[in-house]
Amino acid sequence: MADNVAGRAPSDLPGGPPGNPVPRQGAALVGLPAVEIAARVRSGALSAVDVVRAHLAHIAAVDARVGAFRVVRAEAALAEAAAVDAAPDRAQLPLAGVPVAVKDVVPVAGELLTDGSAAVTGPPEPDDHPVVARLRAAGAVVVGITRVPELCLYAATDGPGTVSRNPWDTARSPAGSSGGSAAAVAAGCVPIAHGSDGMGSLRLPAAACGLVTLKPGTGVVPAGIGADSWSGMAENGALATTVADLALAHAVLAGAPVPTGGAPAVPVPLRVAVAARSPLPGLRPDAAGRAALDATVAALRAAGHTVVARDPRLPPSAALGVLARWLAAADRDAEALGLARGQLLARSRVHARLGSWVRRAGLVRPATATRFRADMVRFFDDVDVLVSPVVTGPPLPARPWHERGFLANALANARWAPWVSAWNLAGLPALVLPAGSDPAGLPRSVQLVGPPGSETRLLWLAADLGARRPWRRHAPVFDPVGPAGAPSPSRP
Repeated sequence: MADNVAGRAPSDLPGGPPGNPVPRQGAALVGLPAVEIAARVRSGALSAVDVVRAHLAHIAAVDARVGAFRVVRAEAALAEAAAVDAAPDRAQLPLAGVPVAVKDVVPVAGELLTDGSAAVTGPPEPDDHPVVARLRAAGAVVVGITRVPELCLYAATDGPGTVSRNPWDTARSPAGSSGGSAAAVAAGCVPIAHGSDGMGSLRLPAAACGLVTLKPGTGVVPAGIGADSWSGMAENGALATTVADLALAHAVLAGAPVPTGGAPAVPVPLRVAVAARSPLPGLRPDAAGRAALDATVAALRAAGHTVVARDPRLPPSAALGVLARWLAAADRDAEALGLARGQLLARSRVHARLGSWVRRAGLVRPATATRFRADMVRFFDDVDVLVSPVVTGPPLPARPWHERGFLANALANARWAPWVSAWNLAGLPALVLPAGSDPAGLPRSVQLVGPPGSETRLLWLAADLGARRPWRRHAPVFDPVGPAGAPSPSRP
C-alpha cells in the first residue's frame, strides 16, 4: 500500500533559503550518481534495499520543505528493491537498485494518476506506462510520484494546500510542470526522475533547479501522455544531475543500447549557431542569462567548434500553433480524466473553455507543425547544433499561482520562458544544462537544440561542456554529498 504524503507535512512554508543543512541519513549512499549506484548494486557491493531505504530516509527529512512528492511509495519501493536484489539477472540491469521518481502524468501500476487534479478519484492504474515499465525492467525502483500543476499546464508547480519549492531557494518555484521531479533530484531525494515536456516542462524545471535534461525528438521515446500528447507536442524524458546519468536514463526510456562508458563518436569540430534573440518581441535574457550564454560560447570556441550567430525564423503561425495545442490540451485531458469543467480550478476552467473553442474552430492544424518542422530541419542544413538561452531571469516566485487567473499565469509563463516551446511544435530534440549562476547563487542554464536524430550529439556536447565547466550537482543546503558551500562536481 502506498504511503500518501499529501497531507503529512505542510510544503507551503515561508520563503527564503533554509538556514541549516538537512540531516544526511545514509550519506554514503544518498547523492551518488545513478551510474555509480547501479554499478555497485550489480556487483553486490551494495544492496538495492539499503540504497532505497537511505533515499526514503532522506525524502522524509527534506520533502516537507520542498513539496516534491504527492505520494511516497515506502513499503512498495522496499519490496521492489528486495526483488532487484533477488533477481537472477541483477548483474545485467543497467539501473539496478536506482531510486527514481515518476511525474504524476503517466500511469504507475497500483497508483492513482491525477495529472495534478484533486478532483480525480478513480481506481489505481492497472498497468505501468511503457516508460515506467522500461525503468522497472532496467532495475530502477519507483520511490514516489511527484507533484505537478493541474493538467500540467503551467510553469510553476502548486495546487490547493501545497506549493512546491526550489531547493536552491525555497522562495522560488522549481518551475513546471515537472517541478516536483526537478525538486526531488536537486534536493538529492533521487538521482534521476521521470518528467514530460509539452512546452518546456522538462527544460524549465532543469533550468530552475540546476539540472540536465533532454526533451527527445518525436518518436524516440514512447509518449502516450494524456489524451493525445498535446497534439503530438509532449515527450517523456528524464532529469538528472550528470550527463552520464541522463544518457543512461535516456537510453533506457528509448529502448536503445545502454552507454558502456566513454564519449559517443560524434564528428568534430561542430558548427554551432548561437541565437540570443527572443522569439517574443521585447524579451531578452537578464545579465546572468547572457553571461551563461557567453561563457558557453567561449567554451565551445576553446573546444575548437565553429560558432556563428544565427536566429531561426519563428513565424507567427508557429506561435499560434503552439498556443492552439496548449489550449486544446486542457480540454482534451480533462475529458480523458472524466472531469467536468466545473471540477477544475478556476484558471484551468478558463483554459479548458478556450481549448474547447479552439477544437470546435479546427485551429489545431497538423499542417502547421509539419511546415514548421520542415523549416527548422532546413535550418540545420549547415549547422550541427543551436545554442540559446532558456529563460529571461530567475524562476517565478513560489506562491499559490492556482489562485490567480488564467491570464496572469499565461503572461508570467510567456515572459519567463520564450525559448522552449517552438521545439515541441517542431518535434526536434532539445537539451538543457547548467552554465553558471546569478549573483544570488541560483543556477543559470543554456539550451542545445539539434536536427532529428541528434540526441547522441547533444549528449556528447553536453558532457564535453560539463567537463570543461563543471556544475554543482545538488542545491547546497540539501546537498547529501558534502557540506553546504562545498562543490559537488558534475562528473559528466
